[in-house]
Order: sequence, then C-alpha cells, then structure tokens
Amino acid sequence: MIKSRRRPFEDTSSGSLQDLSFLLIVFFIVIAGFNVNKGFVLNLPSKEKPKVVQQNDLMKASLNADGTLILNGENSNLEELCAALQEKQKEWPNMTFLLSINPETPYQNVVDVIYEIRNLNIENFCFKMEGGV
Repeated sequence: MIKSRRRPFEDTSSGSLQDLSFLLIVFFIVIAGFNVNKGFVLNLPSKEKPKVVQQNDLMKASLNADGTLILNGENSNLEELCAALQEKQKEWPNMTFLLSINPETPYQNVVDVIYEIRNLNIENFCFKMEGGV
C-alpha cells in the first residue's frame, strides 16, 4: 500500500489576508479621524425661559428672493454687513442679529450670510422665514 502524503499548508495564502486586514485597519483608523458632520451648533432658547431682547440691541437684515441683502432699508453686500455688525458688536457686545429670509432666496446666499455671521463670533443670532407659518 502506498500512502499518499499530504502537502503541508502553504503560508503564502494567509500572508495576503494579513496584508489585507492590516490595510483595512489602517483605513478605518484614518477615516475615524475625519469629522464628516460639520455644521452649525445653535443654542435654542427654552420654552420655559424665553429670551427678551431690547429693541436697541437688535440689528435686522433680510435676504430677498433674488438674493439681495437689505440692511437698514438699503441694498447691501456681505462686506458692508460684516463691517456694520462689527461696529454694533463693539457698542453692544450682547447684540442680537435677526436675519429674515425669503423662502425663494437661493440656498447658497443664505449659507454665505450665515457663514460670515459665524466667523464674526456673534453669539445671539436669529433667523426666520418671511411669510412663513
């Protein structure tokens, strides 16, 4: 009788699996370092303690349907808005900025204004939709 000898298990096939698992571990570690969900953190007032804002502490602006920015009843741009907000913030550090947004305003215009407001570190920022319910 002839005994057939089994060949020993070759280690080359498990080496590629080890390489693949190492690469996957590195990939997941690198991906975990990215912050995918970036957005605006808004502190909403509580219903039990509504915030009262004095009229002279309130600065208002509005965005029209065509994307124009209205500040103090006149057409304005982002640079003028930022300059006016910085001046008001020096006078009244607890100033509140109210942005009224037309529902037909292009989305990018709204994002641009909110981005500039956040860069100015204005803590009291409110926005509302015009004609909304």
